[in-house]
Amino acid sequence: MRVLIAGGGIGGLTAALSLHAAGVEAQVVEAAREIVPLGVGINLLPHAVRELTELGLADELAATGIPTAELVYYDRFGDRIWGEPRGIAAGYRWPQVSIHRGELQALLLAAVRRRLGASSVRTGLAVERHEQTGDLVRVALRDRASGAIEEVVADVLVGADGIHSSVRAALHPGEGPPRWNGVQMWRGVTEAEPFLTGRSMIMAGSNLTAKFVAYPISRDAELRGRAAINWVAEVRVGEGASVAPESWTRRGRAEDVLPHFAAWRFPWLDIPALIAGAPAIYEYSMVDRDPLPSWGAGRVTLLGDAAHPMFPIGSNGASQAILDARALAFELATALTPEEALAGYEAERRPATSELVLANRAMGPERVLALVEQRAPHGFARIEDVLSREELEEIARGYKRTAGFLIAELNSRRSWGVR
Repeated sequence: MRVLIAGGGIGGLTAALSLHAAGVEAQVVEAAREIVPLGVGINLLPHAVRELTELGLADELAATGIPTAELVYYDRFGDRIWGEPRGIAAGYRWPQVSIHRGELQALLLAAVRRRLGASSVRTGLAVERHEQTGDLVRVALRDRASGAIEEVVADVLVGADGIHSSVRAALHPGEGPPRWNGVQMWRGVTEAEPFLTGRSMIMAGSNLTAKFVAYPISRDAELRGRAAINWVAEVRVGEGASVAPESWTRRGRAEDVLPHFAAWRFPWLDIPALIAGAPAIYEYSMVDRDPLPSWGAGRVTLLGDAAHPMFPIGSNGASQAILDARALAFELATALTPEEALAGYEAERRPATSELVLANRAMGPERVLALVEQRAPHGFARIEDVLSREELEEIARGYKRTAGFLIAELNSRRSWGVR
């Protein structure tokens, strides 16, 4: 079986590694002319770290990222709402890892080329169109440098080409642009003194108005006694207007974001200083797409952001793409036919991710922040007067259930590895 994967991002590269481990031939084509370590930090939840561990990448993750020890919520005044341990400290068999997106992609790319061969990832090739003919998928690839068209024949085509997927557009024409929720986001990485435990992730404010997220992402910085702090500043600026395509490389300006957070100076973290100290700031709009009634047909399917782009809430974007990749490889290695495999893969992943897209639209676990802002807009003395412990725990537990990382269920779930 030959699987062509369109897209060399985190999902596509993990799919290539997973297919190779399961004994299935895979080829990756990437539209970018060069894969470079762009972007800022992301979180990998324990269910995604489990899958990368089973692919033999645990040591590289540990050497690169930070095992997140806790998640703590605050209001915009720095009042502590609630916190919970994360990863190993919470009882999972695998850690939660905060890591630079570009470094994770580079780590995966190196593993693919090392295991599948240097030619397993071809860059500068965009999917122009595809056609299923009998038991084959014929894919026309456009060379972005010359414009020349090359036809590649595969048994299965996987569209892992992001929120603006050309494979998705061909399968679901007329869908239109992504859906914007009115929140504008600025992201950066600033080296600074460690805060709280040194391995804490904090969320402050509320995405009803303004929210700030921060967590360290670099083991190298930690070994030097410093913290490379990934931060995300979110501001609700409108709703319903059209937005430019999101991009990891669209530059933002500190002067655009600083006025929204000028007073956010906490005893343990100076947020204006963090924003001003970033060597580069990236700006983009918070967008998603409506869940699809089906991902593909026959021998063509979707994966990751091409299948289920979701708001970056609850640290699930990259994690769900990794889960997709592993489930896809398992089905292709164990089903009787490719068609049966892709149907099984979609049955496993589409309902779960569709529910998650909608949960993220409803703010997911960050509903805690919205409730506090609504009930105590001027701050509080005791969180028990605003939210009960039972409310806090049920919101967190409900989202873990939706996203598939309840502790007992994940620790006991069967492996998607295939020998």
